Amino acid sequence: MPAAAPAVAEAAPAQPYVALPDTQTLRVHDPAGRDYPIWVALPAGYAEHPQKRYPVLYVTDALYSFPLVRSVRNLVGQQGQNIEDFILVGLPPQEGLTSKQSRSRDYTPSNPARIPADYYSSDVTYGGAAHYRDFLARQVLPLVDARYRTDAARRTFAGHSYGALFGAYVLTTQPDLFSTYILSSPSLWFDQGLLPRLQEAAVIPAQPTRVLLSVGGYETIKPGPRYSTGNDMLRQAADFTAQLQRPGRNLQVDNVVIDGEDHLTVYPRVITRALLDVLPGEGPYTGG
Repeated sequence: MPAAAPAVAEAAPAQPYVALPDTQTLRVHDPAGRDYPIWVALPAGYAEHPQKRYPVLYVTDALYSFPLVRSVRNLVGQQGQNIEDFILVGLPPQEGLTSKQSRSRDYTPSNPARIPADYYSSDVTYGGAAHYRDFLARQVLPLVDARYRTDAARRTFAGHSYGALFGAYVLTTQPDLFSTYILSSPSLWFDQGLLPRLQEAAVIPAQPTRVLLSVGGYETIKPGPRYSTGNDMLRQAADFTAQLQRPGRNLQVDNVVIDGEDHLTVYPRVITRALLDVLPGEGPYTGG
């Protein structure tokens, strides 16, 4: 007789989402009539140390970056041994908008002439960075500081691409919102290089501020599928670094090229290296 078919286990009905432990969702209203979810991931030992205050890391494009950075903190960090424990705050899109719609508006400093056309979209709005910066400064950051045991003097920003363009804009216009800026492959080409052109009128931070700027080794113009086809972001990042390093800017700037990575693959390596640098743990370091 043929062997009986193995029994198939019955599963409970699938749930519509996966919950991440030690995370919370806040909902913050923008007076302009917009509502944003704000995601918070607390360190595993947060409840056991009621007197301790923690540095805070804010990440843009949270649909992608929030679970990634949370995993880096929890695995690489080794409960504070390799990376200091920190509160992670994710900035997802506005409710009711796609990620593309929300980030194109909120992370860009101007409404550009759509040239070259293939670098811009006709179905989105641009130029809302000043409003979104003020929304963070007036609504989000004070709420997080009031609700959680944060060290407001140790606030770090991390963004990639348009998210890093927004970080560069905040650094230029209101730098004291954060003490450290992790800028991964910032879209400095946007609107014919508007951000670099704004540096002559940049606001000087009141306190020394760190800037970690990184790009992938493939983010330059050369033949091959992984190279850029229109923007030499290696050159743009180097030129921008020179602007930031001018005397009197009160900035400590590092510009790192991550070999073997392109615009889509570089961020996980950037954020891991940056966290080990700006939030070193109590040590000794363990590689597992």
